[in-house]
Amino acid sequence: MPAESIFPRLEPLLPKVQKPIQYVGGELNSTVKEWDSADVRWALMYPDAYEVGLPNQGVAILYEILNELPATLAERTYAVWPDLEALMRAEGVPQFTVDAHRPVRAFDVFGVSFSTELGYTNMLTALDLAGIPLVAAERGDDDPIVLAGGHAAFNPEPIADFLDAAVLGDGEQIAIAITEVVREWKAEGRPGGRDELLMRLAESGGVYVPKFYDVDYHPDGRIKRVAPNRPDVPWRVHKHTVMDLDEWPYPKKPLVPLAETVHERFSVEIFRGCTRGCRFCQAGMITRPVRERSITTIGAMVEHGVKESGFNEVGLLSLSSADHSEIGDLAKGLADRYEGTNTSLSLPSTRVDAFNIDLANEFSRNGRRSGLTFAPEGGSERMRKVINKMVTEEDLIRTVTAAYSQGWRQVKLYFMCGLPTETDEDVLGIADLAKKVIKAGREATGSRDIRCTVSIGGFVPKPHTPFQWAGQADHETVDRRLKALRDALRGDREYARAVGFRYHDGKPSIVEGLLSRGDRRVGAVIRAVWEDGGRFDGWSEHFSYERWMSAAERAGVDVDWYTTREREENEVLPWDHLDAGLDREWLWQDWQEAVSGGEVEDCRWTPCYDCGVCPTMGTEIQIGPTGRKLLPLTVV
Repeated sequence: MPAESIFPRLEPLLPKVQKPIQYVGGELNSTVKEWDSADVRWALMYPDAYEVGLPNQGVAILYEILNELPATLAERTYAVWPDLEALMRAEGVPQFTVDAHRPVRAFDVFGVSFSTELGYTNMLTALDLAGIPLVAAERGDDDPIVLAGGHAAFNPEPIADFLDAAVLGDGEQIAIAITEVVREWKAEGRPGGRDELLMRLAESGGVYVPKFYDVDYHPDGRIKRVAPNRPDVPWRVHKHTVMDLDEWPYPKKPLVPLAETVHERFSVEIFRGCTRGCRFCQAGMITRPVRERSITTIGAMVEHGVKESGFNEVGLLSLSSADHSEIGDLAKGLADRYEGTNTSLSLPSTRVDAFNIDLANEFSRNGRRSGLTFAPEGGSERMRKVINKMVTEEDLIRTVTAAYSQGWRQVKLYFMCGLPTETDEDVLGIADLAKKVIKAGREATGSRDIRCTVSIGGFVPKPHTPFQWAGQADHETVDRRLKALRDALRGDREYARAVGFRYHDGKPSIVEGLLSRGDRRVGAVIRAVWEDGGRFDGWSEHFSYERWMSAAERAGVDVDWYTTREREENEVLPWDHLDAGLDREWLWQDWQEAVSGGEVEDCRWTPCYDCGVCPTMGTEIQIGPTGRKLLPLTVV
C-alpha cells in the first residue's frame, strides 16, 4: 500500500509555528519518487533543525546515492521545533519526511546521522512522534530498522537500547550493501521476521546490532566484558573506509534550501581523513587514512555543483584543507576559472603551519577579504605539545603578521579549556597570545584597526583517541579559568577593545562527556531527560544542565564516574568491541607520550608510526601530487 502524504493534515498547523517554510520541502534538487516504484525505502534524519541539518554532507551524500539505485527511494526528515511538536501531538500528526511528507514509520530503514551526542534526545522525539517504540526490543516486524551512523556512532552504547543497528565509518558502500540485504529479505517473504534481518546485517561484521551483544560488569561498575550472544555474530565490528573518493563524486546535485541555513554554499570534500595526530581530535583518529580527491575530480565537482545549484560560494572541506598535496594548484586553478564571476571560494579553519599568503590571496581573489580562522587549540607551547598540535608561537605571529600586512583586518583563534594536564597559566597564556597577535598586526600595518576574536570551548575526551582514558576537567574548574581569562583580556585597556571573546561554559561539556564515554546504563538518563522535556540539547537556549543532573540522579548514574574519573590502561572501555582500526596499545602509548610532552609526526610525509589503521583495515594513505592541472572552462 502506498504511504500517503500527511501534508493535508500538516498544512493547517504551519501558520501557527515559527519558520514554517522549513517543513514544506520542494527544494531545488530534492527527489520525490513514486512509493510503489521502490521495494526498499529509507528515511534519513539529521537530528537537529532543518537549518542545521540540510547542509550536512553525510545525509546529502547518502540521499543522492540511495536515490540513484534502482527500486530504492530515500527521503529526509529533521527534528521539528517544540512549537510544531506540540501541535503534531495534539492533532495526531506523525513524524514526516520533507520530500513527500510520508510518515517515517512506513519506511524500511530509519537512518539517523549523529555528528554530536547532544542530538540523542531529538532522535527519541522523532521515534515517538513516528509511532515507533522507543526501545528496540519492543519493535515489531512493521517498524523500520533504526540505524545510527556518523562520528557520534563510534560509541553508540548510550543509545544501544533505542537502536536496532549502527554503522561505523564511511557510509557510501555500506548503505548500498544494507539496501541489498533488506531487498533480498523482503523478496524472500521476510523469513524469520525482524530478528532474521538483523542477523543477516550483523553476520558480515560491518553492521553492529547491540541486541546481539551482552555486557557484563564488575561489582565496582567497570565493564567486565562485551560478548556476542549468538554464534554467528563477530566479536568485533569494523569501520568502513571508502578508498577511491574519485569514484564517489557526491553530492552531484546539492540541495538548495528554502529557509536560511547555517551554511549556504556548495561544499566539496577535497580529502577525507587526517594523520596530523592531534590527540584530542576524534574526527582525525576515526577517519584515517588520508585519501585525497584528485585535482581534476574536484574541479569537475565544483563546475557541476555550481551549475546545478546556483550557489555563489564554494567551500573546499576536509579536516585540514590546506594539507591537500596540490592545494596551491587547486586554489589557483579554481580562482582562474571563476575570476570575474560571482562565484567565490572559501577554506575552513586552517592550520597555522599549512597557511601561506599566496594561498589566501587565491581564495580571496573573487570575494571579499573577511576574517581568517586558525586553531592553535592550546594557550601555551607546553599545552600544544601535550595535544600534539605542533604550532609554535613564532609560527602563529609570523602567519598573522603576513595576513595583516596583506590587507586582512580580522583573525579568529580557536582554543580549548580543560585539556589534560592543563594549568591556570596555560589558559591565561591565551590572553598573552591574543595581545601579541594584535600588537603584531598593528606594527605590520601601522593601523590600530586590527581585530582578533578568541573563541574557546570546553574539552571533552572522546572514544578512539589517546585521551579516551583521561579524566575530564570539572565544570567549576573550566568556568573559573574562563572567568580569569576574560578578566585578563578585558582588564588591559590597550587591547580590550581589539580582542573579542566568545566561550561556552563548562556544563554542556560535562553532559557531552557523559554521553560520549558512556555505556548502556546512560540510556536511562537520556530517556529520563527526554521525558522531562529535553530537546535540542546542542542549543544553549534549550539546554538544561540541571535537567541532566536530576535525571542522572534518579537513574542512579554517577556523572563524575563517567566524566572526571581517569581510566586505567586495562579497563574495558564501552567501545572496545567497535574497531576504528587504531591499535589500543598505540593509543595508550600516545597518551603516555602526551603526559611527557612527546610529539608525533604526520605519517603522510614521514615513515609509518604503527597506529594500526592501514594493516588492520586493509587500507593505505592516498595522496598526490598527480601533476594534473585545472583547465579553464572556456577558451580565453
